[in-house]
Amino acid sequence: MEFRYYIIMAVAFAIMQVFILNLSLTIKWLFKLSTKSTTYLRWIIYLSTNSLMLLHITQLFPAFRIVAWLLVLLLFLFFISLSYYCIYKLSQWTIPRFNIHKWLRVSYPIVYLGFIAFTLYNAYVPKVVHYAVTLNKPIEPMRIGVASDLHLGKLFGAKQLDKLADIFNEQKVDLILLPGDIMDDNTEAYLAENMQSHFAKLKAPLGVYATMGNHDLFGAELQIAQEIRNAGIHLLWDQAVVLDGKFAIIGRNDELVGYRPSTEQLLQGIDPNLPTFLLDHRPTEIEKHSKLPIDVQVSGHTHNGQIFPANLITKLMYRLSYGYEQIGNGHYFVTSGYGFWGVPMRLGSQSEVFIIDIKGMH
Repeated sequence: MEFRYYIIMAVAFAIMQVFILNLSLTIKWLFKLSTKSTTYLRWIIYLSTNSLMLLHITQLFPAFRIVAWLLVLLLFLFFISLSYYCIYKLSQWTIPRFNIHKWLRVSYPIVYLGFIAFTLYNAYVPKVVHYAVTLNKPIEPMRIGVASDLHLGKLFGAKQLDKLADIFNEQKVDLILLPGDIMDDNTEAYLAENMQSHFAKLKAPLGVYATMGNHDLFGAELQIAQEIRNAGIHLLWDQAVVLDGKFAIIGRNDELVGYRPSTEQLLQGIDPNLPTFLLDHRPTEIEKHSKLPIDVQVSGHTHNGQIFPANLITKLMYRLSYGYEQIGNGHYFVTSGYGFWGVPMRLGSQSEVFIIDIKGMH
């Protein structure tokens, strides 16, 4: 388990205490509970939720998805309660207090359910984002489709793969790149739901290439790698390939592995005058790569935070946490991902596919 997991859990545990307080106060207000009843309720919520968190953190009862759902739903509750408090304070001078409380109480559950529906929509309805770049090397115009962080599993599978294949076909892409986190930790759901035939629908004239992300390397990497290959996808396991002498593609395993070759090592034997595309799951070495003959890098991993305000944290962690930036002669792309992690919800981000039109200098 990555060290960041324990940091995330510690932060989540601290934040949950604030959420528990907010939940008890919100319930007290919604149902007009007495102070005594609210105190009892607060202790029940406090003991049950924190017991679950501690059992999960210590791995005595692993319940990641339950904890994730709990935190997210409490986060949304906090956002709405905070917004309602601000509305109450701003309107109490012009609207009778009784009327404010009445309409806020009536609308609260409707707004909350609408909030949840909106985040589910963002997770399951992808947008297509277009970019166009010009390389300083000669290359025939081509269109690249990029989809990262599929996290194929129980909540995201065959139907979404069919939709992804449709998008790439509609966009008439020449090349498909999948920079990591293909599976959600293992192949259990992938095999149980017979996703291979759906995954194999991803096709492009110049091929489909993938690399391994951190969730592909949690112990089931050999099975995951084999299933990717079985679907007819070229898995680049820390290696480089040259296509018809026209351009090179490099794929790196995620840095979670104990040792992986550097990008410089993978570039050895590649003509630096060839246009070179790099798949690197995490965008941690973009500045380093900008000094190498890398023309296009595609990454994922960050999910653009997936749920606000996590995107503010990813912005602090990476030079480029989401979107596109040209650094030197290189073009760098970080997508929020086609799937999701943990819970099928997105706030401040949306499931997406990148379409990159490339042309070269002549």
